[in-house]
Amino acid sequence: MNTIKSIQIIGTQRSGSNLLRVMLNQLDEIDAPHPPHILNRFFPLLPKYGDLSIDTNFEKLIEDVCRLVEMNPVPWDGIILNRAEIKSHCKSHTLIEVFRMIYEFKARHSKKSYWCCKSMSNIYFTDQLEKLETKPLYIHLYRDGRDVALSFMRAIVGQKHMYHIAKQWKEEQELSIKLKEELGSDRVFSIAYEELLNSPENVLNQLCQFLKVPYNSTMLSYYSSNEANMTAESGKMWQNLSQPILKNNYNKYSKELSHDQIRIFEQVAGSTLLKLNYNPCFTINGKIFSEDEIERFNDENNSLKQKAILMASSNDLEKRKGQSNLIKEIAV
Repeated sequence: MNTIKSIQIIGTQRSGSNLLRVMLNQLDEIDAPHPPHILNRFFPLLPKYGDLSIDTNFEKLIEDVCRLVEMNPVPWDGIILNRAEIKSHCKSHTLIEVFRMIYEFKARHSKKSYWCCKSMSNIYFTDQLEKLETKPLYIHLYRDGRDVALSFMRAIVGQKHMYHIAKQWKEEQELSIKLKEELGSDRVFSIAYEELLNSPENVLNQLCQFLKVPYNSTMLSYYSSNEANMTAESGKMWQNLSQPILKNNYNKYSKELSHDQIRIFEQVAGSTLLKLNYNPCFTINGKIFSEDEIERFNDENNSLKQKAILMASSNDLEKRKGQSNLIKEIAV
């Protein structure tokens, strides 16, 4: 059986990762399905399965992970996950092997030589990814954290208060930067979202050289692909995928966030903005927020999350219900 190579996109969500995913999916060599976030969802649930060396426990894990994939808001089109085949090709009774084998199963079905996972939260599981026999290539896709924050505030998913978004963004960017320092540029390729918008052909050519696959201009016509349109129809926060690149889709925070919101973000994550060559608007003075302030931020964050659910479209909620119910059912 030919070796299937792997690609893992890392960083923070709302940074253009679905745009990059559908671009990569245009290549003959790469299969890049929409992610069901297997590792992020199932690592906390592993105690529920007991000893995975026991076949029935491992089979139950495979069944539940496959069900999660089958309930994905953006379907993995034209594939039936064969549980027995997935189990037979796992090299150990572990979640990371189930994850690998499901993506590999999809890539083989699509006759591709690479699979690509867009679960950016997998930056927290690189120790597990590095245990894979064929270690992944990583793409660190980053975007000005203040624009990421603005995008999260409008999305159905994620944190909603500037303090919480800044903490998450800082942590995930620092982990991504550290990974590149540890593994080197042969294993980790960095892309600024703003550069992808302004010079897409140049950035994608460099990326293809890193991945050792031929560049194809069809990457730039991603918006006409079935994958892009299916994703755009599956949720409001992906609707831009049915359009050509929005070249001016950055620095929106400067007009749409308040000074207080920008100041909070920069107090938490200003040093990381500088590392990634983004200029803070305010002087970073190392302010530490008090316990009372953080408690207020927590209350506001929870309230804003509830409001986001109430304001979400019925289509968005319906498409996410299956996976949400499954995770709740397992967690009980």
